Amino acid sequence: MNPPYQDAPGLPEEDRRLLRHWVAEGGSRAVRAAVVLLAAQGLRNAEIARRLDVSRQTVGNWRQRFDVSGVAGLRERPRPGRPSIIDEAEVITRTVLAPDGAGASRAIARELGYSHAAVAAIRQRWRVTPGNATVPAVPTRPPLPQAEVWVLGLFLDTDRALLLVGTRPAAHERHHGGSPGASPGADVIAAVDAAVEAALKVPPSPAPGERHGQDRPAGYLAEARRRHPGASLHAITLWDTGEGGPSSQRWARGGVVHHALPVRTTWRTFLRAMVGLDCTRHPESSHRVYLDLAAALTRYADRPATARERQPVRWLREPIATHFAGASRAGGGEQRRESWGGANQIDLGSFNECVVIEAVRLAGTITRGEISHRTGLTQQSVSRISRSLLHRGILVEDDRRQATSGKPRTPVRLRGDAGHALGIHVDPEVLTAVVVDLDGAIVRSRTEPVAQTASPDQLVDHIARLGRGVLSAAGGAVRPGGFLGIGVATPGPVDVASGTVLDPPLLSVWRDVPLLYMLKDRFPCPIVMEKDSSAAAIGERWIGRDRRARDFVYLYLGTGVGAGLFLGGDIHRGVSANAGEFGQLCAVALERVGADGRPEILPECNPPVSIPETAARLGMVLGPRAAHDPREAHRVVSAAAGAGDPVAEKAVRQVAGAIGRGALSLVDLLDIDLVVLGGPFFTDGVADLYTAEISRIVNDFPTARRLRRVDVERSVLSREAAAVGAASTIFHATFTPRLAGRPAPTRR
Repeated sequence: MNPPYQDAPGLPEEDRRLLRHWVAEGGSRAVRAAVVLLAAQGLRNAEIARRLDVSRQTVGNWRQRFDVSGVAGLRERPRPGRPSIIDEAEVITRTVLAPDGAGASRAIARELGYSHAAVAAIRQRWRVTPGNATVPAVPTRPPLPQAEVWVLGLFLDTDRALLLVGTRPAAHERHHGGSPGASPGADVIAAVDAAVEAALKVPPSPAPGERHGQDRPAGYLAEARRRHPGASLHAITLWDTGEGGPSSQRWARGGVVHHALPVRTTWRTFLRAMVGLDCTRHPESSHRVYLDLAAALTRYADRPATARERQPVRWLREPIATHFAGASRAGGGEQRRESWGGANQIDLGSFNECVVIEAVRLAGTITRGEISHRTGLTQQSVSRISRSLLHRGILVEDDRRQATSGKPRTPVRLRGDAGHALGIHVDPEVLTAVVVDLDGAIVRSRTEPVAQTASPDQLVDHIARLGRGVLSAAGGAVRPGGFLGIGVATPGPVDVASGTVLDPPLLSVWRDVPLLYMLKDRFPCPIVMEKDSSAAAIGERWIGRDRRARDFVYLYLGTGVGAGLFLGGDIHRGVSANAGEFGQLCAVALERVGADGRPEILPECNPPVSIPETAARLGMVLGPRAAHDPREAHRVVSAAAGAGDPVAEKAVRQVAGAIGRGALSLVDLLDIDLVVLGGPFFTDGVADLYTAEISRIVNDFPTARRLRRVDVERSVLSREAAAVGAASTIFHATFTPRLAGRPAPTRR
């Protein structure tokens, strides 16, 4: 709905401005205003009807009303009964927002005041119907391809708005969303809607001859092609106050197809419908993605009018090229499936099987009678489940025990080599890969430094080479069908749902990297992604067995300090799976807050840097090599502290004291009695100092100190805690009994 409206000599200037604004705003008045503007240019009714895709009767009706009543004749008139104009996008939005049972055509028709038949026809035309697993059909002009549609970007300035979408042929096996209505994200749509409203506080229509940046969308679309090279890109003009419209193709630069809005929609409801469809079809990251869009629109709204002209909204979604890729980057998909690849061969048939495995794992070695006593299952159920697990090689029998009466009892234990997993830890300085068995034994491990200047693609290629190398080195240790998958531990914050590393403070090149999907293109097996401190806590629980069969906090001392929270028998991830951001907690506890009120990034929460710097400030000479290598400097101070050097000990205690204040807050908040310390910089030289100082703080200062004693213990994991923990996330997801909410490894 974007024909040239600039020349309308038969209209007063005030009417012309108002009518152009109605066209840009969308809504029921847009068609009426467009009819009058085109008629003022001398176009016949048939030509106007063709351009606007309406009937000649409609054109004649609105021309007559304008001739009789002027602009007032084009305004809404209150009338009883159903609305005269049906907004199809509003029907689609209500469909995807409807809770279970409220998305039927009759319910939506009653809510909107439309006829049931009209709503059903719209849903059928858009192919958005209950239980319909096919991809929607978006009737833009020309229509979008019949394919999966992803919202990739939004361009908005004072003159126009473009919605950028990407398409790829539908592939049912790679579809992660549900049918419409499964995950609507009403709060996301509301946030975007409010941000759009704020961004348009100033009317977007400048006077004739005052358009700014005629070719700015061309640069934006070029950037979009670079970011999303695997997608077919389509730019949908939401509104445009200038000449030409999408049919002129004035911004087309190789491969971007331009579209106009569907006839029976407004641009505002169309945007809401596209966001709703995207949230429903691809729920993995849509919540964060659209909150990012809302933030970009809000920043635009807060700028002065002159700044809006210079700095339009140029929002682009993070790279998701692997969603559109037709083949694996690993080089041919099926051709590269190594012997360790494939689906999880250990398929547990029931919740009770997981309960039995958990009892055996915690005990180490246990008889069937003891399993029955601990779990509450009947002897018959335990015997039946045990026979099945023994037959499948998950359990193995130990030497018989002589009973005080009756026949000897044969205990069972978990068979360590029944399953293996690959754990990968992505650290700002090093990559670590380990192959671990069910007992937590490291079969093979390898560590390599990270190239600080490498691009995300290069780093992911590095991770894939390292992982394949370790798996190849493990060789025959991995039983056929016993490779369960890959666990990946990364610095936070992370979007676990979409597998995206957001913006780790010490690894800026990883901002908005869709790591999980990039790895899925290289490994044909299940993959789980966790924040490094959470992964370490899961590993501690799995390998610690009965020693960790209670609530605890794992303080992970790496390049930064994080907290993994194991509460109520499971890892506590929080709403965004980023629970345990420990540094800000320490800053608040120490009252270290910046001028803007934001908690500072504490140097103490980066042990490999803070301990050598503190020691040097206290007068310790570290040597020339340590001055240029933080890891070497940390090793020197740790060794000195372990040997009793008073300056080195004081430096470690100062850093441990800051970490202890954060741990104190966790102890008081969660009412726990176990803090576990581990990670690559929890080394032998400093371990006792950390343990003693933190133990003193969390036991001397808590409010409920008279009611509990807090144990502060070393981790049962090695320095590869995060990598071993990452592998353990696969075991945890496979074997831990849960009644609901059990996360499964994502598959290709």
